[in-house]
Amino acid sequence: MNLKSLIPYYKETKKESTFEFTFTVFTPVYNRAQTIQRVFDSLHAQTFTDFEWIIINDGSTDDSHKVIEQLIKKSTLNITYINNSENKHKMACLVQGIAMAKGKFFLPFDSDDTCVPNALEVFIKTYREIPDKMKPSISGVTCMCIDQYGKPVGKEFPVSPYYSNTFSNLLEGKYNDEKWGFIKTRLLKNVVVNPEIFSKGYIPEGVIWTLFSKLNFKTCYINHALRVYYIEDTNNSITGDSLKNRAFGLMVYSLAIQNHFFEKYFFKNPGLFLKQFYYLLKTAKYVKIPLKDYLKSLDNAILKIAFVLCWPFRFLLHLKP
Repeated sequence: MNLKSLIPYYKETKKESTFEFTFTVFTPVYNRAQTIQRVFDSLHAQTFTDFEWIIINDGSTDDSHKVIEQLIKKSTLNITYINNSENKHKMACLVQGIAMAKGKFFLPFDSDDTCVPNALEVFIKTYREIPDKMKPSISGVTCMCIDQYGKPVGKEFPVSPYYSNTFSNLLEGKYNDEKWGFIKTRLLKNVVVNPEIFSKGYIPEGVIWTLFSKLNFKTCYINHALRVYYIEDTNNSITGDSLKNRAFGLMVYSLAIQNHFFEKYFFKNPGLFLKQFYYLLKTAKYVKIPLKDYLKSLDNAILKIAFVLCWPFRFLLHLKP
């Protein structure tokens, strides 16, 4: 298996995108019959209304389909609804949603959360206030979250707006708590994701966000708390919760981190890369891929040697949640 081909890559298209809406709000649903009403109510309450809502029901086994259809019947929103007959997992739904998106900005919105009434208004206002000379290098805007009890989730940024990206935050070991934000749809439509990773369990969306970091795009982070993150519902999320279900995705993500950033950034945070090396080695217990395929996929010679030396001990490692 060519593991490198599983890592998303960026391919610029010559065709200029035209958009009908400012935002595409995207909601993947898996067994969320009891919570999807939250998203419905939040979007109907928005003060900024130039958006479409794409809902993809990812093979739910509860009454999600029935509930969504009922909500659509009484909605005044621009809704596109797709009911997948089989569970494809979140990454497949994300790619499906991006392909359909008609909004300039793509905003993933989980099926168990809520947002404040002026969330979209704050997002677009923040983007418009970014200096014009910076906008081409900005991938999107990301905000803070609070939990359902009103408690802030994570530490605020030192200034607002704060310009950084996903990998820089990982490298510094800061600001990696739950956040929420939009990405330019044009950029997302240029990301090529190998469909072989679909239906292989949970694939971290970080494989896309770190790609934008590699391409030197920045995110505009703000200290406004616009999303309410319901903590107790995360165990029933579309991503799945078993370690075995996460192993393939962790393998792809860890490989992406090593190949994108190891040679340039290892000495700035060795612990980050050692942790991803650990995950890459440990997931081999679950994904059953030959050593030779791992070695072909790693770009750095030192990593290849280290992987060969550690390979016999992979079953002794423990993969924590």
